[in-house]
Amino acid sequence: MDASKIAEIVRETLRNQKLLEEESEAASSPSTSVSSPVSSGAKSGRAAVLVEPRRLEIREFPLRAIGPDEILVKVEACGVCGTDVHCYKSDPFGLAPNVLGHEGTGEVIEIGADVAMDSVGKPVKVGDKIVTSLLEVSPDCLIAKYNPAKSNLSDDLKVYGLLPDEPNNHFNGYFAEYLIIRPGSSFFVVNDMSVDLRCLIEPAAVVCHALERAKSCGGNRLNFRSRIVVQGCGPIGLLMIAVLRTHGVNNIIALDGNPNRLEMARSLGADETINYKEYAGVDEIAEKVKSLTKGLGAHWGFQVTGVPVAHANLYKMIRRGGGICEVGHFVDGGECAINPHRDICSKEITLVGSWVYNSFEYPNAYHFLQRAERIGLPVSSIITHKFPLDQIDEAFQVNLRQEGVKVVVEA
Repeated sequence: MDASKIAEIVRETLRNQKLLEEESEAASSPSTSVSSPVSSGAKSGRAAVLVEPRRLEIREFPLRAIGPDEILVKVEACGVCGTDVHCYKSDPFGLAPNVLGHEGTGEVIEIGADVAMDSVGKPVKVGDKIVTSLLEVSPDCLIAKYNPAKSNLSDDLKVYGLLPDEPNNHFNGYFAEYLIIRPGSSFFVVNDMSVDLRCLIEPAAVVCHALERAKSCGGNRLNFRSRIVVQGCGPIGLLMIAVLRTHGVNNIIALDGNPNRLEMARSLGADETINYKEYAGVDEIAEKVKSLTKGLGAHWGFQVTGVPVAHANLYKMIRRGGGICEVGHFVDGGECAINPHRDICSKEITLVGSWVYNSFEYPNAYHFLQRAERIGLPVSSIITHKFPLDQIDEAFQVNLRQEGVKVVVEA
């Protein structure tokens, strides 16, 4: 090897060493604790503010700089949940003025210096698609402290879209162009899912949690041969049918009064459908259920309507030794009358409630949706309407008129 070749190798080695030193200095130098919104090119954004019951206003707010443990997300879309509709109608939680929307997803456009991974340890970077789950509950909450698996029952439970407005942060819900993920939040990178499926992860977590609640009762009532009634074929009811079918249940009866929803229920795994409007009353409906279940009634029922009388009716469709999971009442819809002797005691009915979900159930929901599509269940077809943010009022009206199934607002 001649001298010129040796000199070239030495120069290349020195250049590489210098680059390594520069990278090392950059990594070890103090990071700025706050990143500027200028880096994303956005200085303000619009949000749909629930000003008072039945009144939404599109307002523009300045985008503040995010902190070292926050993330700025460009919202892509968000489903309209039944809870959003209840808030729209009557503001039952007293949150107005605030920005609703919790079934959302978007793209990361800024990351605080201290954020490196999502809630399951997956690296997160600008450009990633994410969904959010629950915010961390207060360390003073005794329920979460002594039973972390029940943190969903904390009085301190917080979800984006169900948070009060803040003077320095108006982007607390997904019915906006931006969302700021705050410290203590659980969030997940979901790059390999379509935007439609990402909008369904939150409601899918609801039904995954309900399934686990029913399974927690033991016995053999949820298996391949189980005969299950799902009462109510709105978005949650339809996803409940899909998760049961994906779980291996082969005998599912869907009960609703909307023919289009019952048809969709069949496509998502229901074997039989019952339109309650075609029957004189609950006794006739119960006899129809018994005729489909060897004369005994269903092993298990999932009540997903949010209508109190529907809860009372479901007992009549369940066999002795069966069970019911109440999923539908996320707000106080009133009371209903049951007969403790006939409905519960003499049948030894097992009754469980299902409330929201836990953050760790999000990955379960994610895999459920992927598996459902893989076996041919068209879960994305639940989304029937899409509206831009400017038309969010019409999105809510379509939902109130029950003209579609899942309505989505795109930012």
